[in-house]
Amino acid sequence: MADTYAHGHHESVLRSHEWRTIENSAAYLAGRLRPGMSVLDVGAGPGTITVDLAEHVAPGRVVGVDASAEVVAKAAALAADRGVANVEFRTGDAYALEAEDGEFDVVHTHQVLHHLTRPVDALREFRRVASGLVAAREVDYEGTFWYPRLPALDEWLDVFCRMHRGLGGEPAAGRHMKAWARRAGFADITVTASQWVYESAADRAWWGGMWADRALHSDFARHALAQGVTDQAGLQRISDGWRRWADDEDGWLVMPHVEILARG
Repeated sequence: MADTYAHGHHESVLRSHEWRTIENSAAYLAGRLRPGMSVLDVGAGPGTITVDLAEHVAPGRVVGVDASAEVVAKAAALAADRGVANVEFRTGDAYALEAEDGEFDVVHTHQVLHHLTRPVDALREFRRVASGLVAAREVDYEGTFWYPRLPALDEWLDVFCRMHRGLGGEPAAGRHMKAWARRAGFADITVTASQWVYESAADRAWWGGMWADRALHSDFARHALAQGVTDQAGLQRISDGWRRWADDEDGWLVMPHVEILARG
């Protein structure tokens, strides 16, 4: 099965991706970075984490790779806007990276493996091009919880997981990370966990509003309809449910993530 990106690059999706930074998405790696290191960021998206990596390791070389030429262009524009010169972006294939064996001190990836049909093969490729660490962080959607327990959000998670697995991905990737790394041949694996928490009124408005739009307009909706895991009325219920959650003063949500630092 060929890999298909479940979400696409609708504005509502990029709204989420552009929020990501080292601080909120790669803090487990930050303490391992040193000036002069070379870093490859696989699945760089719009480049917000990648540019942060470049600032942390300057004057070291950073390369961001993504399958989408559209988001590669956005990432390059971001680097130019921020005046970060030690980073470059290019399109590429996570299974066949254009890099020599051991070319990079660190290979980083965030929220990529759960979209892949062959995550272990991708990790083997990351291991090939890393002379030091492979750092990977993945969500576990099936561990996500929220309050209040709205039926529409239960429906969202069910539709999301069925749609995602229908494309060959694994939405509960977080719990598989250690096993995948061992199967990829890593001998030294450190496993940690962290979470995203959306609790304040601003957080709820942002996350809930993003998913209310995403449920109707992104490739999430297109794939869910094509697979028959829901219909247009179901997507509308999900969208309305996210807005209701966002408006609830007692509302909050936790998304758990698993991180690995792997060598050897």
